[in-house]
Amino acid sequence: MPGSSSRRRQSAINYWPGFVDALAALLVVVVFLIMVFALAQFFLSEALSGRDDALSKLNRQVDELARMLDLERSANTELRLSVSQLSAQLQNSISDRESLTDRLSFMESLLKSARQENTDQLESLRAQASADQETIESQSRDLARLEADIAAREARLAELTERAETAETSFLEQSEISRQAQDQVALLNLQLAALRNQLAALNEALEASEAKNEEQNVQIVNLGKRLNEALATKVQELARYRSEFFGRLREVLGDRADIRIVGDRFVFQSEVLFGSGQAVLNPQGEQQLEQLAQTLVQIAGEIPADIDWILRVDGHTDERPISTARFPSNWELASARAISVVKFLVRSGIPPENLVAAGFGQFQPIDGGQDEISYRRNRRIEFKLDQR
Repeated sequence: MPGSSSRRRQSAINYWPGFVDALAALLVVVVFLIMVFALAQFFLSEALSGRDDALSKLNRQVDELARMLDLERSANTELRLSVSQLSAQLQNSISDRESLTDRLSFMESLLKSARQENTDQLESLRAQASADQETIESQSRDLARLEADIAAREARLAELTERAETAETSFLEQSEISRQAQDQVALLNLQLAALRNQLAALNEALEASEAKNEEQNVQIVNLGKRLNEALATKVQELARYRSEFFGRLREVLGDRADIRIVGDRFVFQSEVLFGSGQAVLNPQGEQQLEQLAQTLVQIAGEIPADIDWILRVDGHTDERPISTARFPSNWELASARAISVVKFLVRSGIPPENLVAAGFGQFQPIDGGQDEISYRRNRRIEFKLDQR
């Protein structure tokens, strides 16, 4: 028994070194793993920090590109607006040039008609003068025949005188014949004097006709000059009153974004005057139109009566269609709005004969865009002071 106890203690004591070695090795492994984990954490945090910096840099670049894109979009929008305005101004200039060309053609037709009428009168006078000349020539031929007859009668008288001298027996008879011949000669002399007076009167009439023709030609030239000068004067006077009209409206209405001047037209946005899809003036629109009407009444009193001026009121809509019981299309809506404005101006004291309403629907846009800003610009009421 003692021997077995001793062996048991020896065997138990011999296990501890191995166990300690195992624990030491396990500790070394744990420490190594902890070091590896710490290094991995360090490198991972470095990598994540570098990625965060790169991500922040990329975000800053994206923000800068977004700002540049916004600036480019704003510049593009401004360029589109400028192009639209220039196109509208070019269209207005072309319309004015066509209007002036039509007026010039009308005045030229009037001048041509007056020239044709004067030419016809001149041809008539020339024909009359030619007929008078033929009459004079006929009378001259008659006068020549009378002179020949007188010469024959004088020859006959000489013959009779000679017979009277040689025939003493027939003296009384020959004396009577001679006296009759002398009476005939005196009568022929009187007829010849009358014919000569008629010939002189016809010559004077011919000269007067030629002088009158020359005077009429001068009057035709002067008439053309006066017509051209009168046309130029009327155009200049209307342009002056149009300029004064727009200048006073600028002073009354001020610089507003919803009321502006495009070319030779004064433009009100529809939102200022009407509700959406409506053709009845709202209170704010009536107030704005009242200021315009007062200014126009003052200017109308200063425009001379011989200038046949009109104020044209044009209604425009955007391209989006409308279909209601009252307004089956944009034509009806645009026309109804223009008529409402004209009726208000008549109630404000503007003569109805100087007003005209026109509806253009969506077919005369000033902005070709497809956004709400473009639609709002195209919904408008335009005023144009023009000559009939």
